[in-house]
Amino acid sequence: MNTEKKATAACPAGQGPLPSCAPLAVPSVPMQQQAEQRYSQSEALAQGTLFPGLNLPFHLQVKGAQVPRTPLSELQALCFVVHELGLYLDTHPDDAEAFQLYQRYTVLAQEGRSRYVEQYGPLMQTDAALADHYNWLHDPWPWDYEEGK
Repeated sequence: MNTEKKATAACPAGQGPLPSCAPLAVPSVPMQQQAEQRYSQSEALAQGTLFPGLNLPFHLQVKGAQVPRTPLSELQALCFVVHELGLYLDTHPDDAEAFQLYQRYTVLAQEGRSRYVEQYGPLMQTDAALADHYNWLHDPWPWDYEEGK
């Protein structure tokens, strides 16, 4: 216990003793409102949230990288938005507008995934079962496709 007091005293204000003088965490969670603003699909993927109100200015936060525009990243962004809307609806089940978006984006994601698998090959091993032969281990892999190809 005496050692903890010494470690705490050695750390600057706003930082804790473990790990060595780390910044303190934000001790609150923002409350989402109904019909909040939303990022675009690709911006949501880059920021790690669909809702700008949840993108808190954390100490030493590194902003999300710009996501490259490839068929795979576009599908990932769409699926991310579906997931985020589902999480939002868990706490706001009466938000009719969000539910309509969820329904629309879910259909778009399913259609997009089917088109992607048809054009580029399987995304998951189970997608190989839909082909006329087992093609899971054949190149190119989904992440090998670059913009414009």
